[in-house]
Amino acid sequence: MANATLAAPDRDTWPTRLRDIGFWADWAALVGLIVLVVVFQAANPTFLSTGNIQSMLEAAAILIILGVGQTFVIATAGIDLSIASIMTLGAVGFGQAYSAGWGLAASCAVAVAASTLAGLLNGFVVARGKITDFIVTLGMLSAASGLALIVSNGKPVTVIEPALLKLSTNGIGILGWMFIIAAAVAIVAHVVLFHTRFGTHLLATGGSPESATAMGISTARIKIGVYAVAGLLAGLASILLVARVGAAEPAANTSFLLNSVAAVVLGGVSLFGGRATVIGPVIGALLLTALVNGLTLLGVSQFYQPLSVGIVVVLAAFLMRFQR
Repeated sequence: MANATLAAPDRDTWPTRLRDIGFWADWAALVGLIVLVVVFQAANPTFLSTGNIQSMLEAAAILIILGVGQTFVIATAGIDLSIASIMTLGAVGFGQAYSAGWGLAASCAVAVAASTLAGLLNGFVVARGKITDFIVTLGMLSAASGLALIVSNGKPVTVIEPALLKLSTNGIGILGWMFIIAAAVAIVAHVVLFHTRFGTHLLATGGSPESATAMGISTARIKIGVYAVAGLLAGLASILLVARVGAAEPAANTSFLLNSVAAVVLGGVSLFGGRATVIGPVIGALLLTALVNGLTLLGVSQFYQPLSVGIVVVLAAFLMRFQR
C-alpha cells in the first residue's frame, strides 16, 4: 500500500509539468523548432528534403560557433557586441595572408590569431580597465570593422582553394563538414563549461562576482578568458565564412551579431549570468536558420525576415521570466 502511495505522484509528474509554464520556458527553443519544422513542411514539402536540410545545417554552422562563443561571455553576465566584426577581421586577415602566398594553414592561423587577439583586448579592457562590457565591445565593433576595411582597402579577396571548397560542399551523409565542425565545437564547449575548473569558475563569476572573489576565484582572469574564447571561435567561424562565400569580405554582417545573441536568448542562457547551456544556443541557432529558410521557401519578402526573428526573440525573452 505504501508503495502505491509513493508511486502516485510519479504518475502525475508529466501532466503537472505540461501545465507548468516554467516547463515550456525551459524547452522553448526545442518546442519552437519542432513547431516550425511541422508548419513549414506542411506548407512546402521540400522543406525537409535532403538538399534543403544540408543547406540549413551548413548555414547554421557559423551561427552555432558564434553562439557558443557568445554563451561563454553571457554566462559571466557580459555581452560581446563585436563578435561579428571580429569574425570579419579574421576573414580579412585570412584573405591578406592568402593573397600574399602564405598558404592555407598559415592563413587560417592568421585568422584565428587576429580574432583571438581582438577578443583578448576586449577582455583585458573589461576586466583590468573596469569598463562596462557594452561600451568596450561596442568600441571594438567599430574598431575591428574599420581595421578590416583599412587592411583590405575595402576590397574583397577571392579565395580559390580546393580544401575550402570541399569543406563547404562535402561531408558525411546529410551532415556537411562545416556542421560537423560546429557540432564538435559545441561538444568541446559543453565539456569545458560543465566538466572543468574553468567552467565552474566561469559560472560562479556570472552568478555572483563578489562570492566568487571571496572563494579565491580571479574573476578578472575569467573575464579575459571568456572574451578570448569568443574571439578564438570568431576566428574559426571566419574560416568557415571564407569557405562558404569563397572570398574574404571586409564588410561586417551585423545579422551574425544579432542572431548570435538571439540564439543564446532562445537557448535559455540567463542574460544575468550564472546559468548557461550549450545545447540550448545550438538549438536556438537551428531554429533561427530554419525560420529564415522556411520563409524564403514560402516566398516571403526578405524585409519581413528580421521582423519575424525579432518577434521570436522577444517571445523567448518573455518566457525566460518563467524559467525554473
